[in-house]
Amino acid sequence: MPIGLIALALGGFGIGLTEFGIVGLLPEVAGDFNVSESVAGYLVSGYALSVAIGALALTAAIARFDRKKVLVSLMVLFIAGNLISAIAPSYELLMVGRIVAALCHGAFFSVGAVVASDMVAASKKGSAIALMFGGLTAANVLGVPLGTFVGQQFGWRSTFWAITVIGVITLVGIQALVPQTTAADRTNLRAELAVFRRGQVWVSIALSVLAFGAVVGGYTYIAFTLTDVSGFSTSTVPWLLVLFGAGTFIGNFAGGKAADKSLNFALTGIMAVLAVVMAVFALTAENKTATIVSLLLMGAVGLASAPGLQVRTMKYASDAPTMASGANIAAFNVGNAIGAWIGGLTLAAGYGFTSPLWVGSGLAVAGLVVVAAGSLGGGARAPKAATADAAGSSTPLTEPVEAAVQ
Repeated sequence: MPIGLIALALGGFGIGLTEFGIVGLLPEVAGDFNVSESVAGYLVSGYALSVAIGALALTAAIARFDRKKVLVSLMVLFIAGNLISAIAPSYELLMVGRIVAALCHGAFFSVGAVVASDMVAASKKGSAIALMFGGLTAANVLGVPLGTFVGQQFGWRSTFWAITVIGVITLVGIQALVPQTTAADRTNLRAELAVFRRGQVWVSIALSVLAFGAVVGGYTYIAFTLTDVSGFSTSTVPWLLVLFGAGTFIGNFAGGKAADKSLNFALTGIMAVLAVVMAVFALTAENKTATIVSLLLMGAVGLASAPGLQVRTMKYASDAPTMASGANIAAFNVGNAIGAWIGGLTLAAGYGFTSPLWVGSGLAVAGLVVVAAGSLGGGARAPKAATADAAGSSTPLTEPVEAAVQ
């Protein structure tokens, strides 16, 4: 494999660490800036909303530019955002830093996937994409617990300084190791936007919002749940988060296999099990053993939906996938924001640190209703795959997106 793929994977690792690395540090951030737990949680939802905006706006804006230059520019934005976060003297400026860093998230993965696939022979494209997205998975399994540990030992700002360094190394790596690319073909924006007239595309988007909102609704405040309800010490939180990360790795792989066999059955089953897991977690959170099991299952079942959700979106937008793919990334992060926001509202209302888990269970039930309704309307014919002539750069983007989620 070309060594340039390592630079792309490192970028994915840094972005994944930026998104969720703060979860285990919310108690420290809240205490430092003297804000409530729910207000601190807005640092997660604010990031997610910015990812949603960037996934749509930046993806459309940069489609005509040289991809290597785009990746370099996106990493500059990423570095600037994390640097602002590291030195932020106030909560408000920390939020600004989070927003700036988040803008590059969706576009980096969309463009980076295309670049990664172009760096290898056709028979190795899937492996190249898997390697790049492996950085994001590694961030969930190792990066977030490690970032939490570093932040607890040396102050939460040290985690953002570490991420900033990762961004600089990635920038240098992309500039030095990623080969020069040609400008992307023009995107037929009118054709791309036309897919949003299809009901099944909106079903997929709504399901993505609810599925990820369910998981993140509980996960955002998990550090408070683990310490204040389950009775774990603060020092054990990073290691407990390894369980969640390991679960996401297992769930992503298993979910892809299940979606290949029967898409609707897989998504229906996953949403039903997720609702149960979140509810059981809330009911048994005072038991340490049960909490450990629930944490692993929450990661596994929650992320098991990701492959199927991406496949479902591409199924009904295969003739114009660029904006649909960006919309699905946006939907994931709108769900993240909504889950964290509603969870914060329940905390502010005084319902306790298990209430975000109940929020997650409720959103999963809503997702189950949506996927069932979508299945009833599943007779709608999926469009034929787009050609390069009809949709500009849509064809090369389709392959990486589908490969990355299986």
